[in-house]
Amino acid sequence: MENFIDEVKSRRTFAIISHPDAGKTTLTEKLLLFGGAIRAAGTVKGKKTGKYATSDWMEIEKQRGISVTSSVMQFDYHGFRVNILDTPGHEDFSEDTYRTLTAVDSAVMVIDSAKGIEPQTIKLFKVCKMRGIPIFTFINKLDRVGKMPLELIAELEEVLEIDAYPMNWPIGMGKEFLGIYDRFYNRIEQFRVEENDRFLPLNEEGELAVEHQLQQSGLYEQVLEEIELLNEAGNEFSEEKILNGTLTPVFFGSALTTFGVQTFLETYLKFAPEPQARPSDIGPIDPLKESFSGFVFKIQANMNPAHRDRIAFVRVCSGKFERGMTVTLARTGKTLKLSQSTQFLADDRSTVDEAVSGDIIGLYDTGIFQIGDTILEGKPIFHFNPLPQFTPELFVRVTAKNVMKQKQFHKGIHQLVQEGAIQLFKTKYEEYILGAVGQLQFEVFEHRMKIEYHVDVNMEHIGSKVVRWIEGDTVDERLNSSRSMLVKDRYDRNVFLFENDFALRWFQDKNPDVKLYNPMDDEK
Repeated sequence: MENFIDEVKSRRTFAIISHPDAGKTTLTEKLLLFGGAIRAAGTVKGKKTGKYATSDWMEIEKQRGISVTSSVMQFDYHGFRVNILDTPGHEDFSEDTYRTLTAVDSAVMVIDSAKGIEPQTIKLFKVCKMRGIPIFTFINKLDRVGKMPLELIAELEEVLEIDAYPMNWPIGMGKEFLGIYDRFYNRIEQFRVEENDRFLPLNEEGELAVEHQLQQSGLYEQVLEEIELLNEAGNEFSEEKILNGTLTPVFFGSALTTFGVQTFLETYLKFAPEPQARPSDIGPIDPLKESFSGFVFKIQANMNPAHRDRIAFVRVCSGKFERGMTVTLARTGKTLKLSQSTQFLADDRSTVDEAVSGDIIGLYDTGIFQIGDTILEGKPIFHFNPLPQFTPELFVRVTAKNVMKQKQFHKGIHQLVQEGAIQLFKTKYEEYILGAVGQLQFEVFEHRMKIEYHVDVNMEHIGSKVVRWIEGDTVDERLNSSRSMLVKDRYDRNVFLFENDFALRWFQDKNPDVKLYNPMDDEK
């Protein structure tokens, strides 16, 4: 038992969130490099050469240089077991990211120093704040010219409405970037020098404790003035505020040149929370509870196209997972044996025999699991809180170009829909309609149907719609019209697709006895 408690307390599970191109995948790779999980970083710059970032495994990601699925990577560092969830940066995949954020204990936000806070970062940040997730900020690309550090900190505080505490401070930027003044470790870390010369100690006054050519630079004088300003007028450091998500520690660096990444990782591990209790319908579930429990936050088909497999990603919330154990699927009450399980390093996988609270495991899925499912050992049967469900905004009618490929068409649609990136609706004439948050999701769907299921599809855009589910099992089919299309979702629930907000209001006025609801309202 004592060993189990130590194991749980050594876990650090976080998601990396950012706007596309802020350097998230590069930072992920460099962290894996320090953890010894990979030997060489195929940097994002090398995409044209065929060396892709380890966390981008899907063909369309390699072509576009973006992450559109959440990968999971695990490595050991200085006595900690680190689980990184790399989330999609593209806004069309925010739904996948929001679900991923339910499976972590903290988040690392990557900001491009030249662009500052971008719209996608604000959205993701708000979800972290709503859930009280501690946030650590890495301001990237200091080796290029960007906004002034004081401006970036002010923007961070104003736009995201969070207090910031710079753990270190840049000395220059772009071609004049000399390194960082480390407030936390009381040292200067030099940029592009030999390993032995990397750190210079500071004295009690916060100035260089040794003679060094850096003292001749005007940038050194400037950084001393800015540090004095931060000490006098900036926020105070508070571990308690970091853990409750009201203060973000800020780190400056350059992921591409691996500068500041190791310092960031070591400091993150000092302050990041260990696995936290998870809310359920019987109250919070303690991670140190002995009986196993977890929930499915993501399903991914064809991670290995050679095997046509499907993997359910599970966050272990309590107890110990052991391969071959028998668990109950809370939704159905049925028991199942978990004999095939895996750990991840992007597309490299190895069988996992044991995992504890905080870990992320993959279970081979034959179609049993749904996103949000709770699996657990023993009694009582309980359910973890439901995951956010999004209302799609864009819609297409979809058919197979080749009528002879109906079987593959249906299999592909059902598998990709179960992953949760797109939603499926059926009309009373058995037409298939897909709904998504953004256009890119349709492109990924079309691409994967062709590459993974060998089916070309026709997609007819029917524009944006306002979606509302209907309370109760019955509805008068005569209410179906071109402005309020009656369809069923994949769980056979009745749904109206309204042409616009006006059509929705008109319908509600005319049919006050039909109770409509939006699942997103539960999240607010």
